[in-house]
Amino acid sequence: MYDSIMNTYGRFPIVLEKGEGCYVWDDKGNKYLDFTAGIAVNTLGHGNKKLSMAISEQAQKLIHVSNFYWTKPLIDLADKLVSHSDFDQAFFCNSGTEAVEAAIKLARKYASINHPGRFEIISMKNSFHGRTFAALTATGQEKYKKGLDPLVPGIIHADFNDFNSLLSLTSEKTCAILLEPIQGEGGIRPADAEYLQKVRQFCDDHDIMLIFDEVQCGVGRTGNFFAYEHYGICPDAVSMAKGLAGGVPIGAILAKAQFSSAFGPGDHASTFGGNPLATAAANVIVDELFDGGLLEHVKKVSEYMLKNLQELKAEFPVIVDVRGVGLLVGAEFAEPVTTIIKKCMENGLLVINAGTNILRFVPPLVVNEAEIEEGFKILEAVLKEIFS
Repeated sequence: MYDSIMNTYGRFPIVLEKGEGCYVWDDKGNKYLDFTAGIAVNTLGHGNKKLSMAISEQAQKLIHVSNFYWTKPLIDLADKLVSHSDFDQAFFCNSGTEAVEAAIKLARKYASINHPGRFEIISMKNSFHGRTFAALTATGQEKYKKGLDPLVPGIIHADFNDFNSLLSLTSEKTCAILLEPIQGEGGIRPADAEYLQKVRQFCDDHDIMLIFDEVQCGVGRTGNFFAYEHYGICPDAVSMAKGLAGGVPIGAILAKAQFSSAFGPGDHASTFGGNPLATAAANVIVDELFDGGLLEHVKKVSEYMLKNLQELKAEFPVIVDVRGVGLLVGAEFAEPVTTIIKKCMENGLLVINAGTNILRFVPPLVVNEAEIEEGFKILEAVLKEIFS
């Protein structure tokens, strides 16, 4: 549509111009209910006054300084994330893939100090961890890797939710296990609690670093700040991004001191990571989740969303499964969902897929029951048009 932009996305033929709450408008004045939220990024929706004011006020003071210096928004955010978690220290970067890369580097650095000869990382089939080379290698979907060989050595893949598969791949070379507690791009697939508990115990027994990728499922998306909280365990490190700053680029890893201490000055860095603008925005998000009642809101409205989806499943046999946690929800269809997505957009609802047959619902966390009802009425009408 616009030749000056590299063709790396299958973009829809609309130009979005403004937004308010859970709605966006294109340059022709058409209004859309946004159940995509920048792919689980726009935590507070569009045009949030607290967020935009914090960004504006910070931009008038400092947008960027070198990480050779401290800033108040950086310190405040790190303190909040540590106080609301089971971790001791934070590292900030600019995206989810950078956060995963940092976690992989930290795992190998820790192993080089404590277990020389360990370097292999086990990730999961059907996973998604990002587009840079180590994160891409860790991604367990071959379609993202075509034409990019050779990839990073020392990363292998086990079957998700299969402890015996994981066990069969571990060796004296294993330094870390990397997984999403809820696979996002792989089809909104939650891990089994018993499986994660076994993985946690195995890592404890062998001093193997356990890394959770919560880029999509973290930051309140499940109704808890971290997805790991649903499982009664804690990883050694967690990667975060997407919704953490409500749309301003940011990434982070949090880690326990035993592992974070492996990094020293010069071992890793990010020019823009933790800059005042991004961290000022992220402070607003964290405050709204914990002090503004947003986590409780997510738990409430997610029940309503799942109820609506289950009703559609009963009405349309083409829906074979409904799954997810909080406002990270997927509906699996017996056929590709491309036409459904297109028809929904034509009728004023923005949704995306998570794999060929899964319709993904990741609205802003501020979505209310009336907006959920509106969205599912549009979806129901589209399904009737296509399948009746």
